[in-house]
Amino acid sequence: MYKVKDLDLLNKYINTHNIDNLFSSNIKENIELLFFDKRELIIQEGEEITHLMFFVEGKAKVYMTLKNGRLLLLDFYKELDTLGDMELITNDIAACNVESIESCVCLGIPVKFLKNNYDKDIKLLNFLCNSLGEKLKRSSKNSTINLLYPLENRLASYIISIGVNKYDKEFRFDETLTIISELLGASYRHLHRTLNKLCEKGILFRKEDSYLIVDYNKLEELAADIYR
Repeated sequence: MYKVKDLDLLNKYINTHNIDNLFSSNIKENIELLFFDKRELIIQEGEEITHLMFFVEGKAKVYMTLKNGRLLLLDFYKELDTLGDMELITNDIAACNVESIESCVCLGIPVKFLKNNYDKDIKLLNFLCNSLGEKLKRSSKNSTINLLYPLENRLASYIISIGVNKYDKEFRFDETLTIISELLGASYRHLHRTLNKLCEKGILFRKEDSYLIVDYNKLEELAADIYR
């Protein structure tokens, strides 16, 4: 993470996303512009939260480490999702990892400042309640998906959710297939068979260490509304 002091850029993000309307008082002087590189941990499981953050650009995935050491994919964050809201209210450490899929920009407000102010701000409390409610709904839905949807559907959605679109015909997985299989709750062999199956169906094409999307429409149909 690195902070950038650019008042014009900061105001642009604040105005574009109506950040000022989330607070009863003017706290603009406490908002920081935070940049994260691709594949950087924005929040690390088990550590204290330093900022309440508003996603204003980019995309990130949320996952947690189970007691057996395996990983479990929970969600994807995009504009204007909030990070650190639960930890702010519960005064707890981070329960999961948030890792940037691409370069990300967040507007961050130091938790030290908010702890003395947020409970007096009705607008902010309403926003935090709505944010946590939306996360609970998404979490419940994604947990059901992980249990009930076949790996083929989850993999198709994962490919789209990590930022691959109809204009990106070629892509590489940033993680190893072993990590992806853990995130999707499958074995390495099952994931490998599923990738081969998508290639046999003419949806993907294996090209050395990357894949080509041959039929994006079919990939999107398989993904349905998973992880959205």
